[in-house]
Amino acid sequence: MKLATFNINGINTRLANLLAWLKTTQPDVVCLQELKATDIQFPAKALREVGYDAVWKGEHRWNGVAILSRIGEPVLTRRELPGDPADAQSRYIEAAVGGVLVGCLYLPNGNPQPGPKFDYKLAWMARLNAHAATLLATGAPVVLAGDYNVVPTEADIYNSRSWKRDALLQPEGRAAFAELLEQGWTDGIRERFPHDPPPWTFWQYFRQAWERDAGLRIDHLLLSPAAAARLTDAGVDREVRGGEKASDHAPVWITLD
Repeated sequence: MKLATFNINGINTRLANLLAWLKTTQPDVVCLQELKATDIQFPAKALREVGYDAVWKGEHRWNGVAILSRIGEPVLTRRELPGDPADAQSRYIEAAVGGVLVGCLYLPNGNPQPGPKFDYKLAWMARLNAHAATLLATGAPVVLAGDYNVVPTEADIYNSRSWKRDALLQPEGRAAFAELLEQGWTDGIRERFPHDPPPWTFWQYFRQAWERDAGLRIDHLLLSPAAAARLTDAGVDREVRGGEKASDHAPVWITLD
């Protein structure tokens, strides 16, 4: 099984890019974030025409997550992250596909910090860690894939000087991410690329970041022990970021035996 995560940054705006990538690389399962589309605006028909069934949760203008599959229709298990019934933002969806439980997440950015947006980010991470622990306890093969909006270490960014105040690099978010790994989750990209620097997954649109290869690693696939035991490869399709009207993220993927 080849499982990918891709912050598409507007699924209808970049539908042609997405379809071209799907046709070229044919991942079995894809987690999408930042759909920027309501449920009714989701392009299910176009995706079905290239062989993908989908479950999704949209939101007007912002957020939105989806799980695509070409190996059988995803069996939806959850459309929100537990822990806060009042949280209406579309940031988490979960489904069983091909014997693997897949959680697709779009973790809050948290900027500007300090402030309410950063507080929301940390609260969301605490909820994620609590839910992740319950998933681990099942012993099932689980993958938590998505845009975590966390640069885990200084090695995961080209140069942190101009990012010191950014919410993506704050110690509280890094500590919460480290706590996830300490639960027993395996970082798929780090497992495949243990030496520094790892492949970047995000290049901002400003200051010629792509042209300078001034990237960050914020898109992660975390594997439960049962899934990690099946990991055979991982990578980043960075060339997608260089395409016309591209997302500022590149697809990140793993393969499971």
